[in-house]
Amino acid sequence: MGDRILLAAVLMSGFLLDLVFGDPQFLYHPVRLIGRLIQWLEGGIRKRWGQRERQLLLGGVVLAVMVSGITVFFSWGILALCRMASPGLFYIASAFSCYQLLAVKSLKTESMKVYDPLCRGDLFGARKAVSMIVGRDTERLDSEGVIKAAVETVAENTSDGVVAPLFYMAIGGPVLGWFYKAVNTMDSMVGYKNERYLYFGRAAARMDDVLNFIPSRLSAVFMICAAFFLGMDWKHAWRIWRRDRLNHKSPNSAQTESVCAGALRIQLAGDAWYFGTLYKKKTIGDDLRPVEPEDIKRAGRLLYGTAYVALAAFLALQAVLALK
Repeated sequence: MGDRILLAAVLMSGFLLDLVFGDPQFLYHPVRLIGRLIQWLEGGIRKRWGQRERQLLLGGVVLAVMVSGITVFFSWGILALCRMASPGLFYIASAFSCYQLLAVKSLKTESMKVYDPLCRGDLFGARKAVSMIVGRDTERLDSEGVIKAAVETVAENTSDGVVAPLFYMAIGGPVLGWFYKAVNTMDSMVGYKNERYLYFGRAAARMDDVLNFIPSRLSAVFMICAAFFLGMDWKHAWRIWRRDRLNHKSPNSAQTESVCAGALRIQLAGDAWYFGTLYKKKTIGDDLRPVEPEDIKRAGRLLYGTAYVALAAFLALQAVLALK
């Protein structure tokens, strides 16, 4: 019972820290360390394993195992040392880990960096801002494309950056949360289906698909609930989710994008450029009205509403488990 109460306090504390402070620039985020580890290991593995298809596939497996294993080892070790030192230090370290694993405020902040130049008519500035949060090419985007890109990344990362970390911390504490974050970071760096990463990044991409299968669907349900509480069109969100939730090559990405498109009554996705190549993609949602810069703010409201619903659900889970 005590461990579940402690974990609930850790989740609440980390969540509040994220809402207040976001991602301070003066702190070196641990995810950046994971990113540097991935880059370093990738270089060594490619040199040692070779460039043939089978070698790249096996090298990608080695990368996935090493990055996730090293991340778990160090996160567990640090927390274990803190627990041995004092219960108070263990709580502080756990809450700080939870805080670092969440991205509610930073996601809203980065999307507003796209919104502000759009409102000034600065398309170049908006393209530059959105290029910092999406993986697609942004040079060709018009204002509508910029808005859609920003809304889509807020919707998708509501799952990846908020609900999924909360989910894994709720069932396994910060260490399991860091395991998820390591895999998710690998996918964002090497999980592309281009010439360089088609084989090497496959293991990381598959791991990310598996780990996000349940959280992405929970995120969709939480987002529909948030749409209801926020007075958005939750019924249309439900319909579009049921219809378009698989309109993406990833089994998970369209889950929250479809809910967001339905709640905002707009159409998202469609063809996009990546690394100079045009990829044909299905649309998500109905084109009931033109997109507008305010949709970025609406997506941010939906992000926060979903985060609150998710936190309440996972705190309730801790309460139920504590009573058993």
